[in-house]
Amino acid sequence: MRLVLAGTPDVALPSLDAIAASGHELVAVLTRPDAPAGRGRRLVRSPVAAWADERGIEVLTPVRPRGPEFLERLTRLAPDCVPVVAYGALVPPAALAVPKHGWINLHFSLLPAWRGAAPVQHAVLHGDEVTGAAVFQLEEGLDTGPVYGSLVEPIDPRDTSGDLLARLAASGATLLVAVLDAIEAGTARAEPQPADGISLAPKFTVEDAHVRWTDPAFAVDRRVRAATPAPGAWTEFRGERLKLGPVTPAGEGPLLPPGHLLVERSRVLAGTATTPVQLGEVRAAGKRAMPATDWARGARVAPDDRFEDGP
Repeated sequence: MRLVLAGTPDVALPSLDAIAASGHELVAVLTRPDAPAGRGRRLVRSPVAAWADERGIEVLTPVRPRGPEFLERLTRLAPDCVPVVAYGALVPPAALAVPKHGWINLHFSLLPAWRGAAPVQHAVLHGDEVTGAAVFQLEEGLDTGPVYGSLVEPIDPRDTSGDLLARLAASGATLLVAVLDAIEAGTARAEPQPADGISLAPKFTVEDAHVRWTDPAFAVDRRVRAATPAPGAWTEFRGERLKLGPVTPAGEGPLLPPGHLLVERSRVLAGTATTPVQLGEVRAAGKRAMPATDWARGARVAPDDRFEDGP
């Protein structure tokens, strides 16, 4: 089939590689426009656009996929189907109607659980033991379309969102191509999503990544892992923001008030509503990431120092 893949971040690249190695023809990619990045705020191509540039594949970057120029170009490309992997913009009905097999979305949850922009982060945050990926028919509703196929992925107790998403991107790419093959062969069957078990996964914001030390240790651990690597867990220390890498519930150890710090020879503990957590890497503003023990020595953490609680 003739395909246009819609996607933007790195997580879409395994699907691009899988499609390129398949018998389907990738005629273009649709991605978000170049965006400012880095200290210089220079415009940078999305990972999907960079992948296509290297291979001489046409790149479509409309600000919104509803303008007449984009719709005209999509119609002229005449794709049989548009697979979607983390594109990042709503697709209007006029665009959905262009390919004869519509748009199909690779979503990183077992629908109808965790519909929305951040399914992996919410699965980690809420302590799910199992998640997965699903390929469904895109329609106007938020991740509501019928499902062509899915796969199950266990969540390790120490998984960060980045760890889990990387595995789902790889296995999901294989699932996506299998669904495309079935659509081309006429054997694909999409089943309506169950009416029960719906949960929503809105965008995981910087404020969501603000650590709440008055939560129990297991919740602090989940929030930090959910925010890793993006947008990055953080707290405030002496009025400045401090980024935190994954922490480890200490289990045994001295009880500390929420946010209070204890610097030992080989570890740094932070208090929660229950038992402390041991800090991993930390990164102060304008500095590189470093082990918590090195940071504590450099910051000269005093016995009464504490992290400020999140909202």
